[in-house]
Amino acid sequence: MKTAIRQSLGVLLCACAAVALGPASVSAAAEDEVPTFTKDVAPIFQAKCEACHRPDSIAPMSLVSYQASRPWARSIKERVTTRQMPPWHLDRTVGIQDFKNDRSLTDEQIDTIARWVDGGAPRGNPEDMPAAIHWPDEAKWNFAEQFNGPPDLIVESTPYTMAAEATDAWWKPRGETGLTTERWARAIEMRPGTVAGRKITHHAIARLVQEETDPELAAANRANAANGVDRSRTAGTFMEWAVGKQGEIMRPGTGKLMLPDSEIQWDIHYSSGGEEITDTVQLGVYLYPEDQAPEHRQVLHLMGTGGVDIPPNTVAATQGFFPLQRAARIESFQPHMHLRGKAMSIEAIRPNGRREVLSHVGDFNFNWHNSYVFTDEAAPLLPKGTLIKVTAWHDNTAANRSNPDPNVWVGYGDRTVDEMAHAWVNVTYFEEDEYESELAKREAAESETQGGGQ
Repeated sequence: MKTAIRQSLGVLLCACAAVALGPASVSAAAEDEVPTFTKDVAPIFQAKCEACHRPDSIAPMSLVSYQASRPWARSIKERVTTRQMPPWHLDRTVGIQDFKNDRSLTDEQIDTIARWVDGGAPRGNPEDMPAAIHWPDEAKWNFAEQFNGPPDLIVESTPYTMAAEATDAWWKPRGETGLTTERWARAIEMRPGTVAGRKITHHAIARLVQEETDPELAAANRANAANGVDRSRTAGTFMEWAVGKQGEIMRPGTGKLMLPDSEIQWDIHYSSGGEEITDTVQLGVYLYPEDQAPEHRQVLHLMGTGGVDIPPNTVAATQGFFPLQRAARIESFQPHMHLRGKAMSIEAIRPNGRREVLSHVGDFNFNWHNSYVFTDEAAPLLPKGTLIKVTAWHDNTAANRSNPDPNVWVGYGDRTVDEMAHAWVNVTYFEEDEYESELAKREAAESETQGGGQ
């Protein structure tokens, strides 16, 4: 009898507690629910992972289905909680944080994945699974559908045969664009010529070689040559391909100028793929119609720090300065170093002395070549005479797990065991009146946003 009474009281107390706690306890219970793959995790993988992690793509495993993802659950948690994946190496505490191509995970997304794994990585209701993404065929041009057909101009490098077992190779042929008139590029893609070629192509650079007709940009090239890089006849780094990069589409009204009789200087880094493979690299250019020249010219500048000379067992820093010969908007920033690369920052020093850190890559990884593309609203607008300061840090100590040998002196060179330090910075140039107009538009937009938030 006493037992029955105690049970009845227990039920009553639980019921009263539920009434007292009300909606807050329900909310807490919901937060404690284990996320499922179909409802919570699959949408994250689609948005941030499947671009590489899908069948017949570059990643070592697919994350498209539960069956494919489940065996990798604990590894996935470790990689995302340490922010190794997806590869996005910017310092999130300094500089501009608004990017068109941001593939990093939010804290909430990381927490969802971690709780899914800790909860046993359940599948969930199959009806919650989002519709599959239709990814483009690897053999097709990424922008073909957007521009209603393949690129208007395709330039292909001279074929190269990489042995099954060989040291890294750098293939630097030069080829003609075939242009006989002045044309403007509005989008550019690069890719290995075959799927097999992706096994051996670490990255590939295409530089546009032509006699610069703009005296101020010619001066910019000469200034960069002073940093130890001879770019006196180039119009900048035209395009680069690396793992995870799909191409570049210029903003409306901007483009890259290609002159008659121009050439492409290739710089292709090949590494052994375990079998003999012969391949090329293809450059696809989507052109503006001949009678529709854009208003603004965009140039991808290589801004080097120079002076790479790293003693054994040290962390060394180098700096380089690049003067803007004209008012400009910075569209994107990509650091490039090798195995000892540790970090790189890009600053703007305005003519009035004001300094601003634009971006800081604090955890550089040579295996990934990320280009950080600013959103339209956040891309820095800078006056003529601004100095772009690039600072690079190299870690030649045993603490750097990628370091092949901390006991050697390291200098500049193309080999992966050598070092370099430069930033690829996409710059759109303006005349003074155009710059003032762009600045006024930006200030008006910011004022409207602030007013709407009050």
